Amino acid sequence: MKIEREEKNHRGAFYVEQDKHWLAEMAYGITSDKMIIYHTEVSDALKGQHVGQELVKAGVEYARGHSFKIVPLCPFAKAIIDKTEAFQDVLDPEYLTK
Repeated sequence: MKIEREEKNHRGAFYVEQDKHWLAEMAYGITSDKMIIYHTEVSDALKGQHVGQELVKAGVEYARGHSFKIVPLCPFAKAIIDKTEAFQDVLDPEYLTK
């Protein structure tokens, strides 16, 4: 499974595509120093393959590589980041105090 990324005008997505159709995506926005994760969705065709977690992992790696802090507004992404200790370093400290 290949996770790809598309971004335009400070909004983007990590996604999995098959036959020119997106089967999974994690949508985000970028500010000067933050990556805001808005939504994660995985089609039934990929259920049980941990694709959602892989999308979040790709987002975390991208954020680290660009020195962004993550604000996980998406409940799924927040749950994955909260329960994965290795991802805690990318959480926006201001978000943590809210």
